[in-house]
Amino acid sequence: MVAYGVGGGRRRVLSDEAWHELRGQGATRTFRERSVMLRQGSAGTHLLALTAGLAKVVRREPDGVVSWLAFRGPGDLLGEVSVFDGTPRTAEVVALTPCTAVVLEAERFLRFIEERGLVMDLMRQALSRLRESDTHRTELLTLPLVVRLARALLRLAELKALGTESGDVRLTGLSQEEIAQATGVTRNAVITGLQRLRESGAVETARKVIVIKDMQALRDWAMTAL
Repeated sequence: MVAYGVGGGRRRVLSDEAWHELRGQGATRTFRERSVMLRQGSAGTHLLALTAGLAKVVRREPDGVVSWLAFRGPGDLLGEVSVFDGTPRTAEVVALTPCTAVVLEAERFLRFIEERGLVMDLMRQALSRLRESDTHRTELLTLPLVVRLARALLRLAELKALGTESGDVRLTGLSQEEIAQATGVTRNAVITGLQRLRESGAVETARKVIVIKDMQALRDWAMTAL
């Protein structure tokens, strides 16, 4: 289990045993980098249990603007809200890296969690994610760029479950445009923010590669506004 760098803990609602059982309820599918895993507006006929890779959740507005909502990683369920309430998907899930997921039919998933008494636990998780999105929107209005940037990078590192106090964490496949979406700024502002993090020794960067060199330094940046 990996703790968040800015408070809270990344905890999968399902136990290891239940997660293993759930993965046996569907078929495994692979997704290419940048492919759409779940399409906005489609019916909630199924959901995905992400077992490998990183994905982003975005919403496409009527005017064409793409709003970033969240990052997701191994151990996360994708698309469960539309399965619960029977409405079309309100967001799109896109693979940031090559991903592997178990495709779970809606009826089979609902039967599985009902038989194991997990309905309320997963509903609470879905509500928690909505609150997470609200908090993120507030942060976009109140926190300095470098703080938002540090928090986004920490989130990705923790989703990969590779963050340690001493080892490097290599994040690949993430464009500066996507970082700009996640932090609510321009691409040029992201370049400036990454430069400050590089100068502090927290990260090193290359094309579509960010290497976190000092997790504690990055946490310090993320906590600056608290």
